[in-house]
Amino acid sequence: MLLAAAVLAGCGSDAGSDGKTEITFWDTNAGPARTPVWQHAIAEFEKANPTIKVNYVGVPIAQSAQKIDTAIAGGGTPDVADISTSGLGNLVAQKALEPVDERIAKNPALNGKFNDALLTTVKNVVPDGKTYVIPISTNAGAFWFRKDWFAAAKLEPPKTWSEFFAAVDKLTKPAENRFGFTIRGGAGSIAQMLEVVYGQSGITEFFDAAGKATLNDPRNVTALEKYAGLYKKNTPEADLQNDYVKMVAQFDTAGSIAVMQHNLGSYQDHMKALGPEKVASFSVPKSDSGVQAVLSNPVSGVGVFAASEKKDAAFKLAEFFAAKDTGGYIAEKSGVIPANTDVQGPQAAHIVEAQRVLNDPATKVVQMPYHLPEFNEITKTWAEPQFQKVLLGQLSSKDFLDQFAAKLTEAQAGYKKRHG
Repeated sequence: MLLAAAVLAGCGSDAGSDGKTEITFWDTNAGPARTPVWQHAIAEFEKANPTIKVNYVGVPIAQSAQKIDTAIAGGGTPDVADISTSGLGNLVAQKALEPVDERIAKNPALNGKFNDALLTTVKNVVPDGKTYVIPISTNAGAFWFRKDWFAAAKLEPPKTWSEFFAAVDKLTKPAENRFGFTIRGGAGSIAQMLEVVYGQSGITEFFDAAGKATLNDPRNVTALEKYAGLYKKNTPEADLQNDYVKMVAQFDTAGSIAVMQHNLGSYQDHMKALGPEKVASFSVPKSDSGVQAVLSNPVSGVGVFAASEKKDAAFKLAEFFAAKDTGGYIAEKSGVIPANTDVQGPQAAHIVEAQRVLNDPATKVVQMPYHLPEFNEITKTWAEPQFQKVLLGQLSSKDFLDQFAAKLTEAQAGYKKRHG
């Protein structure tokens, strides 16, 4: 239903019969938790801008990249969309988005209101150093855990990976349909796998000085072997096909999982299903050598498409979403970190914990190669099914990471050749 609506609404930017300017907004990570948030923000925008009507279209995240590429090729893009830096390089390479630097500079509600490091993350994705999305929020990896189970087992949230594996093992009781962990084996598996691998190894650079991917460093190979070794031992066998929805069903609804790896964005789902008495989060554990290595997280923003025929209205919507009140609302309801530094007020424990790690000078941030236009295709189309083979024992961790590293090293070399 969502996809059918997207097809119909892709070009829905003409003036309506009531004389209003109509623009279309695509939510590229649509779901029951997010859709009402965007719809409320749109309703507030329409109150403030009564001559503009916004058509909301929800696109599931697993289909959004292909959907947008198809829309670009066919000339049917939306006017505005929720864009993550994880896919930004591909869109900029296709000249699909308008730069937003001038709009930010001219808007006192936005100019100087974004954290410098966050803006740098957005600009580093593209070779020209421009800003192509107005930031809304950023995220951080999180491990959601059953507080009540940990308390009953007299366990503290793990601070190191050795403690993590020991806790997961202790909380696994297959006879009671209880498992220490749920591994993401289906759609969206690669970022979570990389977070565990680099977190364990303590390696802090994705590429070495020569431009070679560090993915297949022996320390990463060992780390992946430990992670993959959890499958079927400390996780349900069905985890091979796990995407976010299936993980949440096991953790929140079925109540059969002690620890679920995701990010801050699933906060609302857990609170609604289990409540603060039963669930909390801990950050990516330190390597056993003492290094706190975390992956750079995508920045979520709003982009205006170059093909839009209603750019003024489209920019107004994007700016409205990013301003203090609406940006703060979207971040709060999504359970993530607001990009606009004017957003004030008390923050939930999971946000405080995430900011503690990110603001710690000792934390090493592994910059994910979102600047590579091929990155999404390599991780989604190639790596996800290969990772499933690793879980099934049909492909060794070393062979998988060797092939993965070779693909990314080649992509990095091509990027350097094109852009110097």
